[in-house]
Amino acid sequence: MTGTGAERARRLAERIHEVIASLLESRVKDPRLGFVTVTDVRVTGDLREATVFYTVLGDDANEASTAAALDSAKGMLRSELSRTLGIRYTPSLAFVRDALPTNASHITELLTQAQKADEKAHQQARAAKFAGAPDPYRHHGDDTTSEPPNTAA
Repeated sequence: MTGTGAERARRLAERIHEVIASLLESRVKDPRLGFVTVTDVRVTGDLREATVFYTVLGDDANEASTAAALDSAKGMLRSELSRTLGIRYTPSLAFVRDALPTNASHITELLTQAQKADEKAHQQARAAKFAGAPDPYRHHGDDTTSEPPNTAA
């Protein structure tokens, strides 16, 4: 293989992503495994460790049982990776639940709250009355009682 270490790590991560997703669908028969989606794989620069990010459809119990199933299938998945990829050293696997969907829904909630607060402020502004005169600023020629500017040098 030619290219920089970062390119090799990226290509290996893509390949691991494909293989792990396929193996989870076809080979892992653990009943604890929920509806899991591999969202990303990151490989260290030395190609020794791979972090597999995943999401699970369902509640916290589904997430916990899927995490246990993935942990118990780690050895089989690594063996299959070794056989499929044909590389000298197969990276160790670490499964991490992807927080992106949770963060995205939290951000959406915050944006909705901000939009409601903004609309409330606009409604208050439309109904507001001036505390004093509508135009509190002096305009040239409006005020005849003011004294002329001091021109003494």
